Amino acid sequence: AEQLVAEHRNGVKFHKFEGIGGLPDAYRVQDAYVAATMGDDARAGYKIGLTSKRMQQMCGIDQPIAGTIYSRKVFRSGAHLSLADYGRLGLEFEICIRLGRDLDAGSEPFTPEQVGEAIDAVAAAIELVDDREADYSTLDINTLVADNFWNAGVILGNFVPPPPRLDVLEGIAYQDGTEIARGQGSDALGHPFVPLAWLANHLAANGHRLRKGDIVMTGSIVTTRFPTAPFTYRFDVAGLGSVEVSGS
Repeated sequence: AEQLVAEHRNGVKFHKFEGIGGLPDAYRVQDAYVAATMGDDARAGYKIGLTSKRMQQMCGIDQPIAGTIYSRKVFRSGAHLSLADYGRLGLEFEICIRLGRDLDAGSEPFTPEQVGEAIDAVAAAIELVDDREADYSTLDINTLVADNFWNAGVILGNFVPPPPRLDVLEGIAYQDGTEIARGQGSDALGHPFVPLAWLANHLAANGHRLRKGDIVMTGSIVTTRFPTAPFTYRFDVAGLGSVEVSGS
């Protein structure tokens, strides 16, 4: 964790860490890294990634993984970013879920239906990732987890009551006004509630739980975009609304 803090501070390119024995160790490193970098901030919620086949293929990893979202890195739609603030900025296009109540301790294993009943709102969202010029052909899942799965913040649209069928909603991503890709809620492991249940069970296995007010990014339904020049991206999700971010 100390090495990760130093490498982020010094702009070191992402690389494999030796000596992480497996995913349980990797999440322990992540916990220590988050504790070392959170300061007096709070946890706004969690990100889940690699929930769609296209993202798993992009990264060469066949299972979802999770990371922490810091409150100071939650931005509203219309935010303007500076590319110079990131090693390499990536944008991911997602459905964000907000918990309306705590998940009951001891009720695990949680089902998608159970977690769905705890949700009070959803929003179109864009996740910011900083992959620090990673080589995607040799990604190491343990190092990726340890590095808080690259989370660099989220851009949120307006939260609205959850519609009856999140899985059938279509999301369309635009770059500078031109459509670049489409995805559906079902691209996130069949339904966004499925990765949410996975996260709830993952947290429970480690002595944690989802709580009222937590936001959860359920995974990109469009492959990551890496702007290298001034940009504006918009993500429209039918029934949820839009979210927009620009940068230079």
